[in-house]
Amino acid sequence: MAVLQDVLDFIPRYTGLTPVTFFTVVALVMGIYYLITSMLAPPPAPVKRSVVLPLPPPVQLGEVTLEELAAYNGSDPQKPLLMAIKAQIYDVSQSRAFYGPGGPYALFAGKDASRALAKMSFEDSDLTGDIEGLSPYELEALTDWEYKFMSKYVKVGVIKPSAPDSVDREAPAAEFEPVKSEAPVESDAPIESETEKVVEAEPTAESHPTA
Repeated sequence: MAVLQDVLDFIPRYTGLTPVTFFTVVALVMGIYYLITSMLAPPPAPVKRSVVLPLPPPVQLGEVTLEELAAYNGSDPQKPLLMAIKAQIYDVSQSRAFYGPGGPYALFAGKDASRALAKMSFEDSDLTGDIEGLSPYELEALTDWEYKFMSKYVKVGVIKPSAPDSVDREAPAAEFEPVKSEAPVESDAPIESETEKVVEAEPTAESHPTA
């Protein structure tokens, strides 16, 4: 308090003004200063607003292979962002922040992520549509995901079932060896009976000349 009283005594002694008048003058001077500097300051730069273009309508793909689906993983901004659940393909372009590059679920894009969604796994081995061996709880979680996608996104195709590799699975055919038949070959020549052969082999007495 002593310092404040000294300041109040100092003002009229050296300025000839009362403390109230002095502080009023100081406030007016500062107000005029800020007004002049604000008038001379350059205008603020206009804020650039990013223009968000409307998404193109979903394009129906029909049946595609897993290799073809991989091209729609968000790496090409000109293509829609697609992912599949239980072999059903959905356009998730409107949720690019989640499924696009850099998003928390970006590794699901361009794939059938049924197993990964059921298990809530981010392992590469689970990024498949194979749901064999899932527990009832995991199958229920997958069904919830499927209902969510069906209600929010447009279905644009299905995954073409892969043809079984029947050629590789077949056992090699056994080599065929022709079997030689031991049966006599039929001939048009007349077959001589045993009696005729004996007659020809043993001539009769009439055929020999008499002594």
